Amino acid sequence: MSARFHDRVEAGRLLAEKLGSYANRSDVLVIGLPRGGVPVAAQVARELNAPLDVFVVRKLGVPGDEELAMGAIATGGVRVLNAEVVDAMGIPEEVIAAAEAREQRELDRREQAYRGGLPAPDVAGRTVLVVDDGIATGSTMLAAIAALRMLKAGRIVAAAPTVAADTYVTIGKDVDEIVAVIVPEDFRGVGQWYEDFSQTTDEEVRQILAEADARFRGANP
Repeated sequence: MSARFHDRVEAGRLLAEKLGSYANRSDVLVIGLPRGGVPVAAQVARELNAPLDVFVVRKLGVPGDEELAMGAIATGGVRVLNAEVVDAMGIPEEVIAAAEAREQRELDRREQAYRGGLPAPDVAGRTVLVVDDGIATGSTMLAAIAALRMLKAGRIVAAAPTVAADTYVTIGKDVDEIVAVIVPEDFRGVGQWYEDFSQTTDEEVRQILAEADARFRGANP
């Protein structure tokens, strides 16, 4: 099947059309999940006249099966554990702590790279649109949602240009709203739905955030 979106910029514009009801609202904050979610989120923020920030989430993989998440850590000092996995596999706290310490180093590196010491976004009581470039299994998005709930976000909307059909249902139970442009049954990977799915770099994330901040401040002096 041919790709549906040319690139993340086009995908973001099409996603923004689905989120029009959130335009020009002072309570709305658009958050991109780095790295690939940030250029998509930037287009959403631009179209909705909303501020843009990033929310770094690092999965805590089960030793020997790193794709299976036993939890996650996120911006704001939040740790979320998947009690079902931890209990079923009998994972001791020291193993979790070791994984957390390892992933915390990468989270800190990305936080510094993306916002250069500026504080994490204050999401308390706000309507937060959490944007990624696509959602396959949903583990990263679910971790972000759990972390945002712990940070007292008022309303959480999960949004992506493409979401696997079964994942769409799963995440939909965990948020106030889920929005997607296409929800395919045949979902082999996010890159399947893009003509250009080149990797987004840390430098590109920094530049996108700086440009979005300047544009929003200029439009809302």
